[in-house]
Amino acid sequence: MSFMQWLGIGAAVLVAALIVMVAHWLLTHQLTKVSPIARPLVRHCRFSAYAAASVIAINVALPARQDMADRALFPVVDHFMTILMIATMTWFALGVAYAVTDTVLDRLSSNSDDDDHHSRRLQTQVRLLRRIAASIIGVIATAAILFTFPAVQGLGAGLLASAGLLSVVAGIAAQSTLGNIFAGLQLAFSNALRINDVIVFQSDWGRVEELSLTMVTVRMWDERRLIVPVSYFATTPFENWTKHGASITGWVLFQVDWEAPIGGIREEVGAYVAHHPLWDGRRWSLQATDIRDDGIVELRAVVTTADSDARWDLCCDLREHLITYINEQMPQALPRRRTEFLATGGPAGSQDPCATVLPGSAVRRGAYAERAGSPGPDGSLATGGEGGSRDGDSGDG
Repeated sequence: MSFMQWLGIGAAVLVAALIVMVAHWLLTHQLTKVSPIARPLVRHCRFSAYAAASVIAINVALPARQDMADRALFPVVDHFMTILMIATMTWFALGVAYAVTDTVLDRLSSNSDDDDHHSRRLQTQVRLLRRIAASIIGVIATAAILFTFPAVQGLGAGLLASAGLLSVVAGIAAQSTLGNIFAGLQLAFSNALRINDVIVFQSDWGRVEELSLTMVTVRMWDERRLIVPVSYFATTPFENWTKHGASITGWVLFQVDWEAPIGGIREEVGAYVAHHPLWDGRRWSLQATDIRDDGIVELRAVVTTADSDARWDLCCDLREHLITYINEQMPQALPRRRTEFLATGGPAGSQDPCATVLPGSAVRRGAYAERAGSPGPDGSLATGGEGGSRDGDSGDG
C-alpha cells in the first residue's frame, strides 16, 4: 500500500478514537446524572468500544483489491480484518449485555434484604440468564470465525448431515455437565434457591453468594467458601431459612435441679428477652421439655428474631445470662445428682445390697465383722455370733 493509503487508515482510526472519547466524556459527565445505564456502559464497554471502532475504521479505509499494489495480499488482509471485526463486535456486545443487566441488578440490590425474596429471585434469574446469553454469544462468535475458513465450511456441511448421531454422542459425553446446567435452570426458575438465601449445608449454615449454571458458591458463617455442584441441591434435601422470609426461631436448652423455681426462671427470661434489642417482639417461652433418667430437668427457652444472625447472637446472650443468673441468684437450681443408700434388716448372714455395689466399702466390712464376731476384753474372738469372749485354753480339767 502507498503512503497515502496508510495515512488514510491512520486518519480513520484517529477519528474513530475521537468519537469514542466524546461518547465516553458524555456518558461520564453528562448522562450519568440522567441515565443509570451510563456508568455500567463506561465500566464494561470502554476498551471494547475503542477496539471495535478502530477495526471498523480500518475496514472502511482499507483500499479495494484493484487499489493495492500487491493484490495477492488482499485476501489475507481481508480475512484477518473479518476475524477482528467478529471478535471485537462480540466483545462489545458482551459489554453492552453486562451493562444492561448490571443496571437491573443494581436496582434490585438496593432493596435486597432477607425479607425481599422477590427481589432476590429476580437477581438470581437475571444473573443466570446473563451467563446463558454470554455463552450463546461466545459460541456463535466462535462458529462465525471458524466458518470464515473454507475448509471448515466443508466440514460444517458434513456435521449438519450427521447432526443426529453427533447430538447423541455429545449428550452422552456431556451428561454430567448438561445435568448441572438443567439443575441450575430448575433451581433458579423454581424459586428453590436464590442469591443471599441462608441455607444449611452439612450441619453448617451459610449464604448463597453465587449461583451459576454448574456451581453454587456458599459463603459459610466463618467466611469460608464452599463450591458445590448445582445437581446436589436438585437431588438432595436441604434447609432454606429464607425461603419465604428471614424471621426465624431460636432456642436455648439448659438443665436444672428438681428444686429449681421454674416460674422465677421464666420471669427472668421474659424480662431479659423483652429488653434485648435483637428480639423481634413476636414471641418467647420457657418450658420444661424433658426429665432425664438421672433426675435432671431440661428446660428450653424459645425466642424469635428477624434473621439468622440475630438468632445466633440472642441465643448466646440469653444462655450466658441464665448461667450467671442461676449461679448467683438460684444456686439451689444447679443440676445435682443424688444417690440414696437403703439399709435393709435381714436374717443373720444376709448381705446388704449396697455391699454388692461397693465391695470394698465399710458396709461389706461391717457385715463381715458381724459374721466373724467381735473381739472380747482379752482379745479373743467370739464365733457363731455369740457375744463376749471365750478362751479355749482356760478351764478346770
